[in-house]
Amino acid sequence: MAERPPPDACANCGAPLPRRARACPECGADERSGWRESTDSVYDGLDLPDSAYADEADAPPARRGIAWYWYVVAALLLVSLVLGLVRFR
Repeated sequence: MAERPPPDACANCGAPLPRRARACPECGADERSGWRESTDSVYDGLDLPDSAYADEADAPPARRGIAWYWYVVAALLLVSLVLGLVRFR
């Protein structure tokens, strides 16, 4: 099987390529690491579901503030600290 010639420009960095180049002189890309048949993205033919195009506005709003149980934990720690100080005096 004959080797295909490299593209006119590197698909990775866009630098012009010599006619018989085996790798890009600028970035080092070759047919195994980044040359493609065209400059089209490899994702152009990908069929994504409609939910992939949904805006972030559809997401539920983020909660603000501290959850109630952290107040309970803080109160219990404070009570145990005070009781511990009173007990050792």
